[in-house]
Parts: sequence; structure tokens; C-alpha cells
Amino acid sequence: MSEKIKPVLNGAAETMLQSFYARAMYSKDPKHKFHDAKAEEIVAKLDYDFSNAQNDAAMSGGVVARTIVFDELVGDFIAKNPDCTVVNIACGLDTRFYRMDNSRITWYNLDLPETIEVRDSVYHETGRVSTVACSAYDPAWSQMIEKRGKMLFVIEGLSMYLTAEQVRDMLAIIRDNFDNATVMMECLCPKFVKKESLERSIQATGAKFKWGANSFDDLGEAGRGFRRVKDDNILRGMWTLSPAYKLVTWIPIMKTFAQKILVFEKT
Repeated sequence: MSEKIKPVLNGAAETMLQSFYARAMYSKDPKHKFHDAKAEEIVAKLDYDFSNAQNDAAMSGGVVARTIVFDELVGDFIAKNPDCTVVNIACGLDTRFYRMDNSRITWYNLDLPETIEVRDSVYHETGRVSTVACSAYDPAWSQMIEKRGKMLFVIEGLSMYLTAEQVRDMLAIIRDNFDNATVMMECLCPKFVKKESLERSIQATGAKFKWGANSFDDLGEAGRGFRRVKDDNILRGMWTLSPAYKLVTWIPIMKTFAQKILVFEKT
């Protein structure tokens, strides 16, 4: 591919470029804890000004830390369920399939049509990994997931941009249309809602933080029909990123403020 692709995105959809860039740059670090060759390859094909992401240490550190923990959680699930189907909701340019593939899983990357248009133009995915162009809270997407069985739904970098009602609707689609469903959903600490200015690259896209949760119990009605498996967080990803974080993350309030990864399953 000689000509670079110029992605036309804004708001929450544009934030996926910031996250993607953070993973690609971290992967180039000789001391990396995960290697993302696909991200390194693709970032070079995009005509986009990544300067805001390059200068946003808070955003980049959070993305890398959550990637480390999500990779651990998803990898463990796949190891226990090697023939499972994974639905990556709000996938953006995420490359986790290429790090997790065991030659048996089926993987769907789901996102808004304009985001999938960008993804398809650079990835051209087919076979066991494919794309679904649909809003996460439009019930139509459930009918596009043809392979069923043991199901894992990964929701990373999305819920904070949704309203409580949209989170409820998204989880209801999973609850009402899929059996054997496990969900892993990243959530922002509620104290950081409406404080997107703390991450300058996110603020520059115009995206707004709208919702947060610290535990499965915080889901309220949205959690109906599910049961808690684990209330996790990204702190051990931060420890892996830099052992120095252990000097402060033992403080109880740090666990409260850290981004959460809630793991729950359909009852």
C-alpha cells in the first residue's frame, strides 16, 4: 500500500486512534510487556496527526495498563475455552485477535460504520476474524454474529462515552440474544465523569465522559440477568508498566480511582 489512508472520524470514534497509537508506540519500546507488530505496521499507513496522543502521558499509560490486564483476562478465557467466539465491541483499530489467536477462535470486531470503514480499508479481515458495522446499542448487530457457543464480549474504551441508558441497552442485547455469555467491560471511576480534560488527547477529539462504575453492583438495572465473576482493575497493568507504581497504588484510594474491568456472566 503506497498511499496512506486518511481516517475521517470525530468525537468518541476518533479516540480509538489515540488508543491505537499508544499501543503501537509502547510496542516499539525494547522493554515492552506485549508486542503488537500489527499495530506498528498499521500506524505507519495512516495519515493522521498523532501529536496530541504523543504528548498525553496520562492517556497512553492508561491504555497500555488496561491492554496488559485485558490481554491477561482474555487470554485466560481463551485458554479455558479454545473454541469460543469473541465479540470485540467498539473495536476501533484494536489488534488483540492477532495477539490472542490460537487458530481455533472466532472473532468479530464490532464498531460504528464509519470506524469499520477505516478498519476494513487497512485490515481486510475475513474468515475467523471479521467485522460488523453497527452501533453497540442497536439490536441488529446480534443477528450478524453467526458463530455461537461459548461467548466472550470485550467492551474496552467505550462505556465512559455512553449514557447509563445506552450501557443498559447494550448489555440487554447481549443478555437477550446470547447464551453462555461472559462480559469483560472497562469502566471509568465515576469521580472522573465530565473530567475528560485530564486526558488532553481525548479532550481534543471533542469526546465527553458520561458514565462510570466502580463495581458490578454499580450497574444497577443494566446488570439484570447477569452475575458478578470479578471486579477487576488496571493497577497490576500499571505495576507491569513500571514497578515504581507499586509505591503508591497500595493506597486504598488508588484502587477506587483506577479504571475498572468488570467481569460478569449471564445467569
